[in-house]
Amino acid sequence: MEATAAALSAVSIANMGILSVLVAAYVKMRAATGARLPLGMAVACSLLLLHNAIGALAYFSMEELFSHAVFPYMLGVGVAELAGLAILLRLALE
Repeated sequence: MEATAAALSAVSIANMGILSVLVAAYVKMRAATGARLPLGMAVACSLLLLHNAIGALAYFSMEELFSHAVFPYMLGVGVAELAGLAILLRLALE
């Protein structure tokens, strides 16, 4: 596996970890308050979790189908997503 593809997979897996914690936090908020916003956030995080799971699987199993020239750009997007999710996690756990 190319180093960039491995990095893409690692970033997707890290995103999945953060998203799992976010889903749990939002479900807990929903149970405690009954508000609708945490429910929507839990659904949105679940869909992002699915997106990252499919992406990580694709990077592992279909690497040869991707153009390697685009990997650095995809890595940039993944790292930006990771940074945004880390900030969201910090805010959700405060």
